[in-house]
Amino acid sequence: MNKFNLNILLRLLVLTATIAVGIVCWIGKYRLGAIALLPLIGLQIYSLYYFINRTNRKLTLFLEAIRYEDFSIRFSADNNLGKSFSALNMQFNEVLEAFRQTRAEREANLKYIDTIIQHVSVGVLSFDVEGKIELINPAAFRLLGIYRLRYLSELKSTFPDLPNLLNELPAGSKILYPTPNGQQLSITATTVRLQGRLVKLISIQNIHGELQKKELEAWQNLTKILRHEIMNSVTPIVSLIGTMREIVELDLVPAVPPDTEAVQDLQEALQTIENRSKGIMNFVNAYRDYTTLPKPVFQMLNLNELLTSVSNLLHSDMKTLGIQYQLHVDPLSIDIHGDQAQLQMVLINLIKNAMDALEQTPSPKISVRGYFGPMQQVVIEIKDNGPGIEEEAIEKIFIPFFTTKKKGSGIGLSLSQQIIQMHGGQLKVDSPPAQGTTFYVLLNN
Repeated sequence: MNKFNLNILLRLLVLTATIAVGIVCWIGKYRLGAIALLPLIGLQIYSLYYFINRTNRKLTLFLEAIRYEDFSIRFSADNNLGKSFSALNMQFNEVLEAFRQTRAEREANLKYIDTIIQHVSVGVLSFDVEGKIELINPAAFRLLGIYRLRYLSELKSTFPDLPNLLNELPAGSKILYPTPNGQQLSITATTVRLQGRLVKLISIQNIHGELQKKELEAWQNLTKILRHEIMNSVTPIVSLIGTMREIVELDLVPAVPPDTEAVQDLQEALQTIENRSKGIMNFVNAYRDYTTLPKPVFQMLNLNELLTSVSNLLHSDMKTLGIQYQLHVDPLSIDIHGDQAQLQMVLINLIKNAMDALEQTPSPKISVRGYFGPMQQVVIEIKDNGPGIEEEAIEKIFIPFFTTKKKGSGIGLSLSQQIIQMHGGQLKVDSPPAQGTTFYVLLNN
């Protein structure tokens, strides 16, 4: 006999004995004693009922623990009542432990997914049918240029057409959205149903760098082809002209009076053709660097020292031109990872362009600043107070061969852009009408 059955038997025996004593007292005219035993009999009956229903209470407690996910409860108090109670407690504890492990794994997976979403460079945001934002990661904030977003409609202040575009974008579709600051955002939409609610998930990528890279590769390939074809055509012409000049000087001139007008015109024509042909060859060779730029040799560089060395190279020329120059780096400890010679080439080109733009400007000024931008990106800012760049030209200045100067090859800015892209950065320009021009070199620290 186990302890549970023994406990019930003893309680029944005590209850029976108490009732018997009460009956004897009632019969023996000790009715007050019999009445006094009634509370004791009731207490014993309640104790017996409570003891018998402990399994139901345990089951209720077990189900409540599952419902409210309270898996810290352990069942072991009545293990001494018998094997059946011990086995039941063990099963309850094992089930709760299984639920606890499942919840821990689920929370770990959710934390892992959340960590990935927070650290990926792809912007992610989700919203319900009412436009309430349910999820947004730092990359989305950075790409959209905002720091807080609760409802999709709040984007109208920065991107007037974007909220309606995101709402109406069908699931599985992709669009290219140009932002006012020059970014090209690739936006993809999908929909999921969570507990009966329809939620739209949006992914955002800035593919401006990739587009620039592809555009650069296309220009490089075109330049290589043009250079190859031009050199193949011009080189034999130059060689042939040299041969013709020898024929004229050795065979024709001795046979004809030297002051003959036709001979002089022929010599001048050959000389002109030879000069122009060599000029074309030199012009084409000038673009060799654009298509064969060596890979950067990276090293740690102090930004202040780099900008100071460039400033020293151009200080004399700016002083001669009466240009007020200012250099400021904050903090002075900013370090960058790059190729010193190539970055110097870019900075010299940008500052010289600013100097050229100030030829007709009274009180010319150039300021160069180095500082940390958003997301700890290093920013080098070259600003002048010149007339600015015409609106129709500003979108073309990075195209090879395009130039706004009377004397220029149109290779400087495109070459500078290529170098910065090889450093994993971006070269941007801002030139409001009649407010000067500012170039931004953006480098990842």
